[in-house]
Amino acid sequence: MINIPKVKLGIVAVSRDCFPLELSKQRRKAVVEACKNEKIEIFEAQTAVENEKDVLKALEELQIAGVNALVIYLGNFGPEGPETILAQKFRGPAMFVAAAEETEANLIKGRGDAYCGMLNASYNLSLRKLVPYIPEYPVGIADELAVMIGDFENIARVILGLGKLKVFSFGPRPHDFLACNAPIKPLYDVGIEIMENSELDLFESFIKHENDRRIPTIIEEMNDELKEGNGYPGILPKLAQYELTLLDWMGNNLGASEYAVFANKCWPAFQTQFKFVPCYVNSRLAAKGIPAACETDIYGAVSEYIITCATHMPATLLDINNSVPKDMYDKNKVKFAKYQLTDLFMGFHCGNTPSCCMKDSAMKYQLIMHRLLEPSKEPDITRGTLEGAIRPGDISLFRLQSTSDCQLRSYIANGAIIDVDPKSFGGIGIFAIQEMGRFYRHVLIGKQFPHHAGVAFKHAGKILFAAMKMLGVADIAFNQPPSMMYKDENPFQ
Repeated sequence: MINIPKVKLGIVAVSRDCFPLELSKQRRKAVVEACKNEKIEIFEAQTAVENEKDVLKALEELQIAGVNALVIYLGNFGPEGPETILAQKFRGPAMFVAAAEETEANLIKGRGDAYCGMLNASYNLSLRKLVPYIPEYPVGIADELAVMIGDFENIARVILGLGKLKVFSFGPRPHDFLACNAPIKPLYDVGIEIMENSELDLFESFIKHENDRRIPTIIEEMNDELKEGNGYPGILPKLAQYELTLLDWMGNNLGASEYAVFANKCWPAFQTQFKFVPCYVNSRLAAKGIPAACETDIYGAVSEYIITCATHMPATLLDINNSVPKDMYDKNKVKFAKYQLTDLFMGFHCGNTPSCCMKDSAMKYQLIMHRLLEPSKEPDITRGTLEGAIRPGDISLFRLQSTSDCQLRSYIANGAIIDVDPKSFGGIGIFAIQEMGRFYRHVLIGKQFPHHAGVAFKHAGKILFAAMKMLGVADIAFNQPPSMMYKDENPFQ
C-alpha cells in the first residue's frame, strides 16, 4: 500500500545517576532482541540518557538513523527531567515503558525501581504538556515490552500520517446529509491540511484527461481485478479516466504534505455530467491506501485514513444503514447465537468497498440513483458500483468527528461481520456488535454522530483508542457492557 508513513522505531534507555547505568543498557539490549523475535525493526541508540547533555547526543544519534517514533525505556528509575526533555525535543510520537524486575535472585544490586520511576515521569510529562503513549500497564520484562512496542508502531503510524495529511474535497457538503457538514478547524489543530475545491475544478481536470495515454493500462488493471464480475466493461474507460484525474490531482497538489485523502461530492449532478458513478474508483483508491469518501464527508475520509494507518490494511466507509429483519434473524440463529437482534444492523454503501474486503463482488449499477435519474431505462449514467457481500470476520467501527462547537470526539466498537446473505443490493454486510442497541441510542444518536462509519477489517479498538488519546480527543465512546450505564441512559427501563 502507498500513502501511509513508514515508521522507523528507535529506543533510548534512560538511567538515574544513582542507579547502575549498565543495568539499563543490558535491559535495553534484551528489549531490542525481543523486538527482533517479534519481527519488529527498532534502532538501538547507544547513548543512554542520564543528563541533559546525553539528551543532545541521543537526539543526534536518532536523527542520523532517521528515527521518527521513539521508545523511551526506563531500564531503572530514570532521570525524570532529562527523559521528558528527550520526549519534548524529539518532536515525534514517543512511548514510555519501564523495566520489570526479572528475578528474586537479583533484588539488591540488580533492582531498578523503574516501577517507581514511571510515576515521576508521568508528573514531569504533565508539566511539559506532553501526551506520549503509555500502555495500560507499562511495566514488563523484555518479551512483554516488545508486544507493547508493536502496538506503538501502529499508533505512531496514525500520528505521523495525520501530521502530514492533506484532504482534497470537491463540491459543497450535501444539504441532505448535513451531518457530514462539520467544522473543519479541529483538523487544522492536529496538523491536517484541507484544500476545498469546486466540482467544476474536478470536471475540468477530468475533461483534460480524456485521451490520457495511461487509460488502457488502468483499464487492464480493472479487467484483471473484476474478472467475471465485470458486468459493464463499456464504462471502464471513463472510470480509468476519473482515477487518473484524482491521482494526478493528488500528485500535483500535495504541496508541503506527504499523504492525501479525498472527500468528493458524488450525486446527483455527478452522474448527469460525468456519466457514471465513482464508487468503483473510490474502492480502488481505498485499496491503495488513499481513502475517497463519498458525500464530501471530510471526517469520514480522515477516519478511513486513521484506520488504514492503524491496521496497515484498506478500510471502507459505510452507512450504519438498516435493521436486520426478525425472520432473517430467526432463520440464522446458529450464526447469530452470541447476539440479540438489537446487536445487529446492516452496513451498506453504493459500492466503494475494496474488492479485497469483499466476499464476492461485481461491477453493477447504483440502484437508488437509477430510480432517481433514469427510471424505466437500461442503466447508463448510473453504472460504476462494486457490489456484493462484504467479507465476514472481525471488524472495528470507528469515527472521528467534530461537534458544532469545534470539539473533537470519536467512537470505537469492536465487532464482526456475520456470514449470512444480506439479500440486498450495494456493498453490504450484516454487522454484529455487543450491546449495539444501547450504543446506537446513547452514542450514535445521543452524541449526534452522522450516518457514515469507518470500518477496519480487524479488531483495532486498542490501537485506535490509544491514538485518539495521543491526539487529545477527550470524548472517546465505546459500546458499554450492560453493567456500565451511559450517562443519559434511563435507569428505569
